[in-house]
Amino acid sequence: MASLHPSETVNPQDTKLRILEAAERLFMERGFAATSLREITATARVNLAAVNYHFGSKEALIDAVLTRRLQPLNQLRLDELNALEAASRGHPLSVEAILNVYVGAAFKLDDNPRAGGSVFLRLLGRAYTEPTEQVRQILQRQYTAMADRYKQALTAALPHVPGDELVWRMQFMFGAISYTMAGTDVMQLIATCELAGSNDHAAVTRRLVAFLAAGLQAPVGVPVSQSRKTQRAK
Repeated sequence: MASLHPSETVNPQDTKLRILEAAERLFMERGFAATSLREITATARVNLAAVNYHFGSKEALIDAVLTRRLQPLNQLRLDELNALEAASRGHPLSVEAILNVYVGAAFKLDDNPRAGGSVFLRLLGRAYTEPTEQVRQILQRQYTAMADRYKQALTAALPHVPGDELVWRMQFMFGAISYTMAGTDVMQLIATCELAGSNDHAAVTRRLVAFLAAGLQAPVGVPVSQSRKTQRAK
C-alpha cells in the first residue's frame, strides 16, 4: 500500500475534510473536468495517496462532494414540506408556500458556511449548467424522491394543470432556481448595472417566488398539435 501523508496518522478525518473542501472550491471555480487531483491535493496540503485512500478515484470524490451537501439540503426541503402539509390538515398548499419552502432551504444553506454556503450553491449552479454524465446521474439520484414529493404538492395546488404540462413547468422552475443560486456574477450577464438587492435573500426570494408562481399558475394553452390542425384547416 502506498505511504500516506503524515497527517493521516494524526487525524484521518481532518485530512478527508480538507480534501472535500478543497475539491468543492476548485470544482466551483474551474469545473469538474478542468480540475485535476494534483490541484486538489496541493490545495488541501495532502499527497495523492490520501485521495486514493479516502475516495479511490476522482469520480468517487465528485460523488462525495455533491452528496454530502445535497442529502441534507433535500432532506430539509422534504421535512419542511411535510411540516407545511401537516399544518394544512389536508388542504392543498398554495403554490407560493411550496416555492418559499423550496427556495428558502437553499438560502439557509447559503447563510451557513459549515453547510457549504455560497461556494456549494455556485458549484451546484455549475453542476446544472455544465453537467457531465456522472454529475447528471448523481443529481438524478439525489433529487428524484424530493422532486416527486414536490410534484405531488404542486399537483394538488394546481388541479387545472395536466401532469405532462406540470413536468415541463417544474423543469423551467428548477432551471430558474439553479441559475439564480449560481450567483449574481452569472445574473449580471444580462444586467447593464449592479443588481440592487442581489445579496438580500428575502428580496431575491420574493422576486423569484413571484416569477415562478406566475409561470406555474399560468392558464394552460392550446396544445401545439391542436393548434397546427386548426391552422391546416384554415
